[in-house]
Amino acid sequence: MSIKPMTKFQVTCVSVIALSVFSLLSGCSSDNTPSVAVVPEVSVVTLKTQTQVVHTELAGRTQAFMVAQVRPQVGGLVQRRLFVEGSEVKAGQVLYELDAAPYRAALAQSEAVLAKSRATLKAAQATAKRTAELAKFEAISRQDDDDAQTNVQIAAADVKLAEAALETAKINVTYTRIVAPISGRIETSAVTPGALVVANQEAVLTTIQQLDPLYVDVTQSTTELLRLQRELAAGTLRSAAEGEADMALRLEDGSLYKHTGRLKFSGASVNEGTGTVTLRAEIANPDRQLLPGMYVRGVLEQARDDQVILVPQQAVTRAASGTTSVLVVVVDSIIEQRQITVGRAVDHQWWVTSGLVAGEQVVVEGGQKVRPGALVSVVDNAPVQVAMTKEG
Repeated sequence: MSIKPMTKFQVTCVSVIALSVFSLLSGCSSDNTPSVAVVPEVSVVTLKTQTQVVHTELAGRTQAFMVAQVRPQVGGLVQRRLFVEGSEVKAGQVLYELDAAPYRAALAQSEAVLAKSRATLKAAQATAKRTAELAKFEAISRQDDDDAQTNVQIAAADVKLAEAALETAKINVTYTRIVAPISGRIETSAVTPGALVVANQEAVLTTIQQLDPLYVDVTQSTTELLRLQRELAAGTLRSAAEGEADMALRLEDGSLYKHTGRLKFSGASVNEGTGTVTLRAEIANPDRQLLPGMYVRGVLEQARDDQVILVPQQAVTRAASGTTSVLVVVVDSIIEQRQITVGRAVDHQWWVTSGLVAGEQVVVEGGQKVRPGALVSVVDNAPVQVAMTKEG
């Protein structure tokens, strides 16, 4: 049999009936199936006690331990330069050679004068001996005998003068070889072979700097100096010796220098214009990593605490009144808002001085979705990073 198509009125009636049935079915399902509440998820950090060290940093610059400016002590032409610029030299090493010919000639002349003076003294002594014998028998006058004895003394003095002149000539010959007064790194030479130099001239030939150990001069206010001295006396600063403190060094790139120095508090004088003092530290520099004039920061260990609790800064909320608080997951995974007291910042964390104890779980992420008293699900246990604290 043939099926007639439904009219528009019949299609509308069927649609209304279908919607009514669906609504009834949906209502029955809602009445019979209870709704399930969604528990928000939060990320927490479990607090642990850590060791933290508080440091004070003092700005300063490096200085050479010893500096020697090399100048000639006699004049002459420079014949040779015997060192490599920028190299390490030893004390007593020959740096320059001057033309020594004039000084050797003066040395030979002084030797001849000394020989003549000694011969004169010998003759005067013989004459004085004879006149003394004759004077006993009154064969000569007393005056002649006195003159003979005086001539001996004059000749002896001439010998001493000649000996001194000879010693000076020898010294001048040695001064034609200009040697390093100290060990250290030598700088560039201001003269070349063929240059004429004079004794004790104002211009230096070169400079030698001793770089191991090295000085570090740090500047600090008088108030800070008094505080450091009190901490050194109380033992909170690590002491190297009486009146000294251990000091690490932070370089310009932020890295710590591998050797530890000693900061000395003795001999400090106050700059009346700025009200600051300059303290000097001494530090080893065997690898010559440090050079004079470098900007560095001296790091002093000010205090150490082995029971520090740190919380990430993102977990801490600060109210308009100035109070700080965190969300803590307590028993049965319930959220509790806890007021805390924080001290200094340690990298991206706060140093908590009160309000939290080790073992508690602090919400780090997801706290904006929950309220105090809400049930939560803990999905993460983020570690706390240990960092070094510094001041100054």
